[in-house]
Formats: sequence, structure tokens, C-alpha cells
Amino acid sequence: MELCLGTVQFGMDYGICGQKKPSVEEACNILEYAVKNGISRIDTAKQYGTAEDVVGHFFQTREVNRDDIFLSTKFQPNRLDDVNAKDYYRVLKDEIQQQLRRLHTDYIDAYLLHSARYVFDDEILEALYRLKQEGYARYVGVSVYETTEAECGIRNKYVDYLQLPYSIFDQRMKNEKIFELAEERNNTIIDTRSAFIQGLILMTEDQVPEFLHRARPIIREINELSQKYHISKIALAMNFVKQTDSIHSLVFGVDNLGQLKEDIKFFEQEINIEIMKEIADKFKTIEADIVMPSLWKK
Repeated sequence: MELCLGTVQFGMDYGICGQKKPSVEEACNILEYAVKNGISRIDTAKQYGTAEDVVGHFFQTREVNRDDIFLSTKFQPNRLDDVNAKDYYRVLKDEIQQQLRRLHTDYIDAYLLHSARYVFDDEILEALYRLKQEGYARYVGVSVYETTEAECGIRNKYVDYLQLPYSIFDQRMKNEKIFELAEERNNTIIDTRSAFIQGLILMTEDQVPEFLHRARPIIREINELSQKYHISKIALAMNFVKQTDSIHSLVFGVDNLGQLKEDIKFFEQEINIEIMKEIADKFKTIEADIVMPSLWKK
């Protein structure tokens, strides 16, 4: 499994408490350090504020070989809702051409739909697949949230890449055997995001905001387990994901260079599989509205 540096924090204030984005120069320094220290995958999106511009500035101003980087980005959410089916490809092509200009590159490695419900629409997926055929993207797929969406993507002939949520607190994809299906069919690359759930896992109990008060007992328990085994919660969160073989890369984000260095260190740490299993079992069935930021009611 590889690490993939997500860039939402570089383009907008992000996270449970709305952490402030770094300057463009700071963000480029983070990207440069990541690339020089073994992280060859970068994930961004049109929806992430100015993140694509930041990544484009990085490619334009730093000494980096574009072909050494695996770059994923996403089509604007809901953009096709009011578009006639015959125009799907035209709109998709216009959008990706604009993104290519912002990113200062002539191809995308993985181009994903940011509206998960589009995974059920074959006409949209076929139009998306044409971008791959035309050389705009090496892989195409969908960023999904639900197990039904993931299953549909894995079974669809036009989809060869999925990004989905997965964490020690959000084990729905494992519980519903999505990873087993992906291994069985062996036709879809899977990246996972939200290992830290926008920082929720890393909080203390009294830091959890009121709108997530139901998460406080869960945070209390993982803090106690972290102390019991003398293992950082960052290492626990990353190792849980790392122990799933069918995941190609773990998408994670940082606000500063110190966080990046810390995350790289903890990703490399190996934790006894029995300890991980014991801890993971305690959080196997947490309700979705606690662990899915898209369902939070702030």
C-alpha cells in the first residue's frame, strides 16, 4: 500500500474545526517534501477551493518530473444534473480541459466523478470512459460513500478506479465485503480516504464538538486503548487501513509540514496484527451518521 497526499486542506479551510489552509508556498513545500520522501501520489479536486491551482503551481515552479507523480482529480459535483445525455461527453471534456490547464499537465492519471450517485448512470459512465479512450485520463471512476455505490462501481465495465471512505471507525466497506468483491473481480483500483475522519479520531473527548457528542464515548475508548498499548492514534488509524491488502493507497491530508513528517513516520510503523484486530473489533459497527462527515448536522 502507498500513501497518497490529499490536497483539500491546501485549497480551503477544512476539518471539523475549520483549520486554516496554508499559504501556497507552504503547500508547495509540503508537496515537495512528500515527493522527495517517497510519496508519489497526489489527490485533488475541482471542489477543493483553490487546491488544483496550488498543485499546478507546484508542478510549474518546483523541480519535479510530472511522469513520476500519479495525479488524481475529480469532476465538479452535480455538474451533469441538468445536462442532456447527448451533451455529457462535451461537458466532461470541457471540464477536464480546464482542469488540465489549472494543473499544468496534459493528462490525469485517475479522473473521478465527485457525485457518487452518477455511478448508477451508465450513460454518464460511458461518457467518462471516452475521456480515457481519448487519452485525457489513464483511469476513470467515481468517488463513493456507500457500499451500494462501491459495489455498483466494481461491477461496472466503465469503472476502473474507486475512492471510498474507510477507517477504524468506519468499517462498512469491510463489513459488506466490498474489498472481497474487488479482489474477486480484480478490475478496479481502490483508494481509501477519511482514515482520520477530518481529525475526529485524533481529538480528545473534550475537543469533540457538540454536534458530534455521540462520538465522545468512542473517542474516550480509543484514547484509552492508545494509552494502554502505548501506540499513537495516528499509527492505529493508518495501520488499520494498511492491513487491508486490496487497498492500493491511503489518501490523507495535512495542514503543515510537521504533520506530514509525523504521518510518514507512523505509516511505516508496524503494529501487532492481534492488537489491531482487538482494537478494530471494538469499533466495528459505529453508526454511519457519526463517521460520515457528509451526514454531520453542524
